[in-house]
Order: sequence, then C-alpha cells, then structure tokens
Amino acid sequence: MEHSDLVKYKNGRQRRMVGSTLPPDRFRDTDRVEVSSSDPEMEDEVENLIGGSDPHDRRRKVRPGIKGEMANVSLLIFLYVLQGIPLGLGGSIPLILQSKNVSYKDQAYFSFVFWPFSLKLLWAPLVDALYFSRFGRRKSWLVPTQYLLGFFMLYLSVTVDSLLNSEGGPNIAALTAVFFMLAFLAATQDIAVDGWALTMLSRENVGYASTCNTVGQTAGYFLGNVLFLALESADFCNKYLRMEPKDTGIVTLSDFLFFWGMVFLVSTTLVAIIKRENDPRRGNRTVPEETQGVMETYKLLFSMIKMPTLFTFCCLLLTAKIGFSAADAVTGLKLVAAGVPKEQLALLAVPLVPLQILLPVVISKYTAGPRPLDVFYIAFPFRLLIGLEYALLVWWTPSVKQDGGFPAYYFAIVLLSYMLHQVAVYSMYVALMAFHAKVSDPLIGGTYMTLLNTVTNLGGNWPATLALWMVDPLTFRECQGGVGQSCGYAEQVGLCEKAGGSCVTTLDGYYVESLVCVLLGLAWWVWFGKKMKRLQDQSSSSWRCRVDE
Repeated sequence: MEHSDLVKYKNGRQRRMVGSTLPPDRFRDTDRVEVSSSDPEMEDEVENLIGGSDPHDRRRKVRPGIKGEMANVSLLIFLYVLQGIPLGLGGSIPLILQSKNVSYKDQAYFSFVFWPFSLKLLWAPLVDALYFSRFGRRKSWLVPTQYLLGFFMLYLSVTVDSLLNSEGGPNIAALTAVFFMLAFLAATQDIAVDGWALTMLSRENVGYASTCNTVGQTAGYFLGNVLFLALESADFCNKYLRMEPKDTGIVTLSDFLFFWGMVFLVSTTLVAIIKRENDPRRGNRTVPEETQGVMETYKLLFSMIKMPTLFTFCCLLLTAKIGFSAADAVTGLKLVAAGVPKEQLALLAVPLVPLQILLPVVISKYTAGPRPLDVFYIAFPFRLLIGLEYALLVWWTPSVKQDGGFPAYYFAIVLLSYMLHQVAVYSMYVALMAFHAKVSDPLIGGTYMTLLNTVTNLGGNWPATLALWMVDPLTFRECQGGVGQSCGYAEQVGLCEKAGGSCVTTLDGYYVESLVCVLLGLAWWVWFGKKMKRLQDQSSSSWRCRVDE
C-alpha cells in the first residue's frame, strides 16, 4: 500500500552542481533534487574582483544563517503545504469510492489522477522559459496556477456531492477529469515553487529548499488525506471528538474544499501583492540559474534517451515494479471493501512517519559506496514476499471482524505489515536515488536526474493502473438462487437479482493478480535484476551525454 510513490521534478532546466535527495510516499514527489551552490571560494574571488574588497574581509562580513531567512523559509513551507492539499484529497477519493462499491475498473480510471506528477518533465521547460519578467519568473506561473486551484476547489465544493452521489453511482469520468486538473495544476505549481526556492533563499541556505519541500508537502498531504478522512468520518468523530453522536462527521468534503479554496485565493493574492521575486537588495547572494531554451532542453532529452546504457536502464526502471503493483495499488482498497474503516487505515500513516524519517538515514550508509544497486537487488525479493503477505492479510481480515469492529491486535498486525513494507520500499528507493546521483552527468545534472526520476515514477504508475483494471476481469462469480443466470457483467448481475438470486464471488481476482505479479516479479529479478546490477560496472563515460553531437 505504497502511498503514492509522490514525487520532485526540477523544472526541466539545466543546472550545475546537482545532487539527489529525499524519500517518497504514495502521492509524494520521489523526484526531489537538491541543488547546491557553486564553490564558495570561487564566489569570494569573483565578488572580490567586482567589489574591490579583500577576500578575508568579505568572509568576515555577516553571512546570515537560516534565522535571517525564516520569512522566506516559512513562505516556502506554506506554498508546499498548499501543494500537498490537492494531492492528499486525490489520495483520499479512492477510499471514498471504495466505500461506495465502485468497480475496480472505475478505480483504474481514477488512478490517472496520480499521473501528472510523473509527467512534469513534458511541460517543465515551458514553465521555465515563458514568463513576464516584470511580474517575476516564478510568480508568472505560481499566481495564476494557484488561483485556478482555488477556483477549481470552490467549484468542486458545490458539485462534488452530486458527482459522488449521482444516480447509478459516482460519476467517475467527471471526478477523474476534475481531480486530474487539480493534480496537473499542483504539479505546475510545484515546478514554479521549486525554481523560486533556489532564488528566494540565499546561496548559503539554498540547501534548505528540499527540507521545506519535504516538511510542507508531507504536512499538506496529511491535512488533505489523514486529517480529512478522520474528520469526515461520523464513526471516528462520534467515538473520539463528540459528546453526542451524529450521522455525519465534523466536516464534509464540500466544506473542506470550500475552506481550502478560499485559503488558496486569499494567500495567492497576498503573495502576488506583497512578495517581491526580484528583490534588488539581495544583490548576488542568491544562486544564479543557468537555463536553456525550450527546444534545446527537449533536444537534450532526446539525445539522452538515445544513449544505449541510459536506454537500457530506463527500460529496466519501467518494468521493475510490475511485481509490486497488486500489493501497492489494490490491497488498501480490498481492506476497505472487507470492512476496515478508511479513516483507521489513514491514521496508521501517523506512526510510520518516524520510520520514514529514519530509514533513509540508515539505508544511505549502505548505498553510499560504488554499488548502491546491490541494496536494490537484495530488497527486491523481500518486497515480493510482502506482497504475498498482504494477500494473506486481506484473506484473513473478514474472519477477524467483530460486531464492534476490529480488535486492537488486528491493527497492530496491519501496522507491522506496513512497516516491513516501508523498509523494503525505502531500501529500493534510496538505492535508486543514490545510483541516479552517481551516474548523472554533472554538466546537465538537473535534466539528467529529472529524466531518471520521471521514468522511475512512470514505472510505478502504469503497473498500478493496469493492476486495478485487471481485478474485475480476473474475478469469477456465480449466481446462486437464480436458475440459468450468470454474473460476468453488471447487466448479468441485475438479471440474477431479478431472478431471485445473488452473485457470490468464487475466486477473487486480487488473489490471482497477487500471485501472477509475484511470479512476474521473480522472473524479472532472476533475468533482469543481475543485468541492472551489472550497469554499475559500466564506465562513467558510457553515462555521459555528448551534447554537441
């Protein structure tokens, strides 16, 4: 139940001195790239030549620490919080849909909402190159994008109830279209904020940009997903927050969307009026951005993909997560279908946060050497086994359910399963990020890392969508009590019920899919896993892009 493998693309622009960072979660950006400043000794010499001062005197001048830029840091965190809100809401809708008994084919349609953050590379060069210089390079995109997000949320606050409760079930096509637009706008806002962070913070503090990203987006996702599902649940509110029970939660989806829509509009107006992007008082303390034109960037990407070694690695990345797709995409929905309260599942994410913070620190000690993909190779079969354990967990769940819900030991076992899953996920993730940083051409580091991370995310998205799509076709039902009727399609289910029968599942497609995915994953590990490991033996020149060719 990987929360959206979540993810940061660095705007498709070319920068020097780029390294890698930070871990994922379902909707989180896994493509975060931390940009370091250029050599401080060189900067001092340049500033000395320009300003005519002694370099030692310049070093003695005040270099403000992070305390001197808390206003900018706070603004960045807030902007990333806003970005996390629609992502969290997008992650909560599948659980709401599952409680309304929609088909897994419909869930597959809605899963396209998770794709924009994996495709930002396609339009990031446009965001980077087209802007109004007088208004500001980043504000030219940030302000209209956040206004659109606010208006979309206000529109949804009026229409979402009718979309979820329309005759014949939720309007999946409309819900997918609207939430896809929210995710697309959030991804575009992310490109603008990522770029602004590099110039908003001073050269000495630009490394805090990735921290702002992690803290802000995680908090926003938590508010839009975990907190919303808890406050929207009547059972949770009646049990923990109310003296007198009611039929609804403290907030509704409409209320939540209206509140955050207004927050988007008000805060965006304040940023547009008050915050200056091009502040002359900052002088040359910010990190200079090196950019290419739009066409040059696209030509560069095309030339990179044609490199034999990189092309092979991208093909492996696009297929590596097939074995995990059933466990990651379907298990949580199956637990909700089995009666586990969706808000309880969401709240299990809270105790996982310390583990998610600690794991990259521990795992990075083993991926810092010359062969980080060895960790990826070792963790791969363990993650496959956890997929089988998830299937057993889903099978066991109905037998544990009691009149008052589920016992505490059940949630303890689910939490333990989640924790083991996170260990395997983060082991593979940190190993990949370390290898991406190791092989990326430093002359085009930002574009190189963005391409690799984009392919990595796509390698998780398409199998998840396919896994959701295939659950229903692999499920077998029979009509009991209705003579001569079957239950292969929705129309046949209706005929079975009219004949006085009921459709009973004889074989759940989830279990078929889980087994098939694990077998495919084992085959990939045996035949292609070693091939991926051998990529570590390639010379550094085989990963370099010949830009002039």
